[in-house]
Amino acid sequence: MDKVITILLVDDHALLRETLRTRLDAEEDLRVVGTANQADHAVDKVSQYRPDVVLMDIDMPGKSCFAAAQEIKRTSPDTSIVFLSAFFHDRYIDSALEAQASGYLTKDESPTTIIDAIRATSSGVAYFSPKVQSRILIDSRGARLADAGQSRASALTARELEVLRYVARGLPKKEIAVTMNLSVKTVSRHVENLMNKLQIHDRVELTRFAIREGLAEA
Repeated sequence: MDKVITILLVDDHALLRETLRTRLDAEEDLRVVGTANQADHAVDKVSQYRPDVVLMDIDMPGKSCFAAAQEIKRTSPDTSIVFLSAFFHDRYIDSALEAQASGYLTKDESPTTIIDAIRATSSGVAYFSPKVQSRILIDSRGARLADAGQSRASALTARELEVLRYVARGLPKKEIAVTMNLSVKTVSRHVENLMNKLQIHDRVELTRFAIREGLAEA
């Protein structure tokens, strides 16, 4: 038998996690070494298990999955990250690519497709659902959005985008600070900067903007 591919499952829905775990463990060359229900827990589990592949949901409470993915790639660069989500907005795809994700699958894919993606990404081959693939361009420079349309959100830094996602979730500044491991003063400065750049000075309107841009769900 070929090398066994080790997998970490990250999703806040217990039923989906266990269903996927059972299906993946049924394959001789796949083994789920751990699960997590939040992105920040995934960072710790990766340090513990050093899995070949992390299969991670995008919309979870707590730390941004994209920030977690970047941290995982810093601490375990050989671990491939595959995002699994019901959503495939350009902003999500762009953030996934920035986080050096090896794959992005929509949740309407079959278990067989998910298994194929795990096998492919573990061997260094990128794997995207057709709906995602149609939105990106892969060439010698890597993968990127084929049509990165310019919007007001494009003026925001990665940190400001992350703060905006948390604001859209309704998190207060103190909780954002704890989640991002920043001071409240630094979070306040990011909020002020993104409000100025977007010309939006109300949290409700910020949330509406984030939803329109695909940075948060309604």
